[in-house]
Amino acid sequence: MKIYIFGANGYFGSHFTEYYQAQGDTVFTDRIDVTDSAVVISTLKNAQPDVVINCAGKTGFPNVDWCESNKTETAQVNIFGALNIARACESLGIYMVHIGSGCIYAGNGRSGNGFTEKEPANFFGSFYSQTKAVSEQMLSEFNPLQLRVRIPIEGKPGTKNVIDKLLKYERVVSIENSFTIVEDFIPASAELIKRRERGIFNMTNQGAMDHKFLMELYREIVDPSRSFDYMTESEMNAITKAPRSNCTLDVSKREGLGICMPELKERMTEILRAYRLNKK
Repeated sequence: MKIYIFGANGYFGSHFTEYYQAQGDTVFTDRIDVTDSAVVISTLKNAQPDVVINCAGKTGFPNVDWCESNKTETAQVNIFGALNIARACESLGIYMVHIGSGCIYAGNGRSGNGFTEKEPANFFGSFYSQTKAVSEQMLSEFNPLQLRVRIPIEGKPGTKNVIDKLLKYERVVSIENSFTIVEDFIPASAELIKRRERGIFNMTNQGAMDHKFLMELYREIVDPSRSFDYMTESEMNAITKAPRSNCTLDVSKREGLGICMPELKERMTEILRAYRLNKK
């Protein structure tokens, strides 16, 4: 299988690249300007991939507050770049996969058990979230596979790993959220791609946890010398440029297909043990 990965040098792009190369697939990772529609379509015409995975996106560094000060660049990539890829894939008959976000929600959904894929976005507090909500809705007209992720976490240190992000702060907010364990996300996504599924899928692990649970377990398993202080959501909003999305997602659609991502809290002990080994 031939796969073109836009944003192959980024967080999820590098994981997909590593996974498919290990499977023996041909993976194209050339970096191009996705905001240039002519370049996108000519690139795909030349490569003739079976699958396109769009991992290109502006999430901000060191966090999404960057997007508040760089709105034009954020919108160009997150909205128009994604649409350029979708139009090119449609015209060339290529199966498209897009990495979306669950950061378009706040709360636990109508049922109280997490937002389903059918519920409309209800969080527009940050410009980043606005771009992800708009791109998801517009991409739905092309019917690609859209994979919603939330707060990525994995068993090795990295700048996008929420563990490393939280370790930079003396105080962290503790609100229950859904999380995406990368070690579970990649193979689950690969199975959806293998089946050529389309539409939106919530790609978080079963269940939810708050940051206090995570960091106290980190202290127990990884570094007993660390201590953490916790603050309220209102306290956090007072020191950030934009509010943050805090939500849980319903994963019954994906689980109903037999594509499972293990229960979050049960999995975290194993993830943090791996993190401790990789940290050394």
